[in-house]
Amino acid sequence: MSEMNVHEKVQWVYQSKNNQDLAERYDAWSAEYEHDLEDLSGYVGPQRTVEVLTQYLPYTAKILDAGVGTGLVGKALHAQGFTHLEGIDLSEGMLKKAAEKGIYQALYRRVMGDPLGFLDNSYDGIISVGVFTYGHAPSKTFEELIRITKPDGYIIFPLRPEFYESSDFKAKMLDLEVSGKWQLVSQSNKIQPLPQLSPELDYQIWVYQVNK
Repeated sequence: MSEMNVHEKVQWVYQSKNNQDLAERYDAWSAEYEHDLEDLSGYVGPQRTVEVLTQYLPYTAKILDAGVGTGLVGKALHAQGFTHLEGIDLSEGMLKKAAEKGIYQALYRRVMGDPLGFLDNSYDGIISVGVFTYGHAPSKTFEELIRITKPDGYIIFPLRPEFYESSDFKAKMLDLEVSGKWQLVSQSNKIQPLPQLSPELDYQIWVYQVNK
């Protein structure tokens, strides 16, 4: 992996052909991931998304970090005072790095888009950063996230505007709202998650409240 720059690594992951391929590529990147994104690229996506989450959930909330990676979101949550944290990811390598932080009460290997195996109404909120994008979790994931979120709980995630418009995410998100499964609470202005690496890349943070 060291022979590729950060931009090449991101594109390499985006080009995964299936979940096994995606997991293997994240496994390979796990040792260098935080150095590449935080130290070299000034990655602020987790911090900005957590800042939004703090507007809606109390510090006592039980939160699922869906697509935990190496635990950058959990680190930002913990710094804000959240301690009831669990996480899922499809990459064993990423889960191992997340576990080293010692801030998650539980970590599980799960594939988003498949049944997650948790009870209904398990979490007060779900945060998912860097997961709803090219070659990653499908839009049908939202139905399972809604199922495991408590009534009036929140699901918070960033999306790149061009991905939202060009994929089936727009239709799925609107359909879930029309059917009364969730309601849109807020949609942020555009944010640059990787200002040093890709200043032209931006995304918006979406906040939905679950209806049951």
